[in-house]
Amino acid sequence: MADEVKLFAAGGSPFVCRVQIALNMKEIQYEKLEEDLHNKSADLLKYNPIHKKVPVLVHNGNAISESLVIVEYIDDAWKGVPILPQDPYQKAVARFWAKFIDDKCILALFKVFGNNGDEQVVSEACEQLQILENELKVKGTKFFGGDNINLVDIAAGFIAYWLGMLEEATEIKFVTKDKFPKITEWADNFINCQFVKEVLPPRVYPPKEYLLAFFKEQFDEGPIALQQHLRWWNFRRAGTRATAQFGHFGHLTCHYLGESDLAAITSI
Repeated sequence: MADEVKLFAAGGSPFVCRVQIALNMKEIQYEKLEEDLHNKSADLLKYNPIHKKVPVLVHNGNAISESLVIVEYIDDAWKGVPILPQDPYQKAVARFWAKFIDDKCILALFKVFGNNGDEQVVSEACEQLQILENELKVKGTKFFGGDNINLVDIAAGFIAYWLGMLEEATEIKFVTKDKFPKITEWADNFINCQFVKEVLPPRVYPPKEYLLAFFKEQFDEGPIALQQHLRWWNFRRAGTRATAQFGHFGHLTCHYLGESDLAAITSI
């Protein structure tokens, strides 16, 4: 009997894309179930009752949540292109860097936009990115995984693709080729990898004031201005209207940060 594989997803989520890339690498056929995260399905709540978030992978009735946990499960459950190294030490190293990206890099990048490009916050984010830049220099390879992408590359996908959209939308540009040549080269290679480009959402650019208001609400220690907060809340609740007005971004921004792995940081 063929495996039954379902993926509960939300369009535009970089964390859902992590899982899709892994499924592509293993050439797994699956059913993608798009969730309305303002009106979550009974199945999503059934399969992820703790966090109530996407992505969730259901394999023959068994549910797995959290994107990097799912990616490792896929690597264990199916043969094919390896996602993690086989050597125990190298596997542990890959897990370390994937966790570093989630715990340090992505959070630091979010804070840049939450503080409207504050010089000190940008400097702190660049410190984290410089660690990745140095790792790529030391490795001297096309990807963190060597000649092919692995768990670390998949974890860093947000940096390769979504970060650029945020920079353009907010006009806060701090990741340049001059400053981070290795990361820039890696990002180009990553998004042009066949496994990756098949699942990336279209590039879309949000209204600057809404995006900055969202991040400010998440990271500013002081209260957000009521008018700004209400404007953003109304935009988020616009749903279909926002998608129609701003293209894919209306769906993307409503979901891709707050309803995925980093919801504890950027909860909507």
